[in-house]
Amino acid sequence: MLVAVLLLSLPVCAQHGIRPRGDVNCDWEVNIADVNVLIEDIFTDLPYHSLYTYAHDINSDKEINLADLNMLIGAILGDEMAPMPTFSGTLPVLYINTEGHQDIVSKEEYLQADWWIDAMGIEGYESIGTAANPLGTQIKGRGNATWTNRDKKPYRLKLDTKQAMLGMPANRHWVLLANTDYWMGQMNDVLPFEIGRRMGMAWNPRIEPVEVVLNGQYIGMYFLAEQIRVGKNRVNIIEQDDGETNPQKITGGWLVEIDNYDEPGQIYVYDYAGRKMKITPKSPEVLSDEQRDYITTLLNMVNEAIYVEDKEDRTWEQYIDIDSLAIFYIVQEAIDNPEAFSGSCYMHKERGEDTKLIFGPMWDCGSSFYRFTATYQFNDFIYENMPSYCRSWWIGEIAKFPHFQERVRHHWKRFYNDVYPQMRGYLNMFAAKIEQAGNADFVRWPQYQGRNTTIRVNDYLMPCFDKKVAWLESQWGSED
Repeated sequence: MLVAVLLLSLPVCAQHGIRPRGDVNCDWEVNIADVNVLIEDIFTDLPYHSLYTYAHDINSDKEINLADLNMLIGAILGDEMAPMPTFSGTLPVLYINTEGHQDIVSKEEYLQADWWIDAMGIEGYESIGTAANPLGTQIKGRGNATWTNRDKKPYRLKLDTKQAMLGMPANRHWVLLANTDYWMGQMNDVLPFEIGRRMGMAWNPRIEPVEVVLNGQYIGMYFLAEQIRVGKNRVNIIEQDDGETNPQKITGGWLVEIDNYDEPGQIYVYDYAGRKMKITPKSPEVLSDEQRDYITTLLNMVNEAIYVEDKEDRTWEQYIDIDSLAIFYIVQEAIDNPEAFSGSCYMHKERGEDTKLIFGPMWDCGSSFYRFTATYQFNDFIYENMPSYCRSWWIGEIAKFPHFQERVRHHWKRFYNDVYPQMRGYLNMFAAKIEQAGNADFVRWPQYQGRNTTIRVNDYLMPCFDKKVAWLESQWGSED
C-alpha cells in the first residue's frame, strides 16, 4: 500500500551513527519509504517491542498506531521531532550491524554481523576496525531470565578472528551483559569479580563497560565480558575433547556448572533429602559414555562425602580444593548472594586422578544484596533464610565441617585486613567511569534505574556491603 506523500526526506545519517527517529526501514533516512513500511506494520498489527520496534514508535507511547504515522508524516513535511537517545561519549562505543539489519531473536541460532569499536579517544583504549572496514562476527541472544523477561537483552559474540578487546586478552568468545537487575550501581559483578581476583582466585572474567549501537539504534551501556570457557587466558586447564574415551584423558579438564535451569545433557546428583541437583557440563559439552560415567561417579562421591554425620571426617577434601572453596564462599558471603551455590556456580578440574575440583570462576552475581530493605541488617549466612528459588547446594552442609571453618577464618582475615579496605575507593573509581554512560542508558531504559551511579554505590551498595562485612567479622573475627 502506498501513500501520496511528497518524497521528501530528513538529512541522511551515516550508517555508523544513530538512526534518526522515524527511520522505520533502517536505511538511515526518514522519507516516504518509512511511511509505507509503517502503514504495513499498522495494518498487520505489529506489536510494540522496546528494542526491535523502538524506531516504529515515533511518539514514544509504546504503541504502534496511526498516531505514529501522523507524526512521521509531519516530520517528513518539516515538523521537528525529539532526537533519538544516544551514547554519552565517555566510554568506547561498540557498533554492531546484523546482516540485513535482522532482529536478534534467538539464543540458539547465530546471525552474521559486522562490528567495530570506536575508542572515542579515551586514554587506555584502542579502536578496532572502522565503519568503512568493519570486522566480522556472529551474534545471538544469551541468558535465561535476562533474555526472556527483559526488554534490554544480553548477547553472545563469536568473532571471526581472535581480538584483544579493550585491554583484555585476545579471544573469539565474548558476552555483552545488560545489567538490568543491578540497580545499586551496576556493580553486582564488578565487586565480587574484583574481590576474587585480589583474593587469588585462579581466574575471574574481566569486564569492560561499553556503549552499544545495534543496527543504528543506541541500546545502552553494557559490560563486555570474557565468556567462561577453557583456554590459556581463561580457565587454564587441559581442554578435553568431546566424546573422549581414553581413561587417562577423561580425568580432566572439566568445567561444570551447578545449574538452576534445565539443560540438555545434565548430570543429576541427589542430596540427603532426595532433592535433585542439576550439573551442566560446559567443557567437554558432548559426553561419551565413559566421560558421563566418570564425572557422574566423581560428583556422587563428593556428594556422599559431604553428607556424613561425622564432621571431623575430611574425605570430601580428597575431591574439592578446600581453599578455593573457602575463598569463593567468602566472596559470596561478603556480597550476600543467596544464589551463589544454586546456579551459575562453576567448578573446574585439571587432568589427573589426584587433581581436585576447584571452585570458580565467579559468574552472575545478580542476586547480590537481594535481601535489601531500609532496615535489614544482613545478619544471616547466605544459606539461611534463602528466597524460594534458591537451593544453595552443598555449602550449608560443608559449613559444618570444623576444618572448613578454620580455612574460612584464615582467608577471611586476609580479606578483612587487606582487600576490604580497598573496595570503597575501587567502587567509586568504577562508578565515576560509568556515571555519564549510566545516565545515557537511563534515557533509553528508564525502567532499569541505571543513572546516578555514584549515588547508588555510596547510598545503597556500600552500606549493604559494610553491614554484611561487619556482621561476618563478628562471626569470624579479624585478628591474626
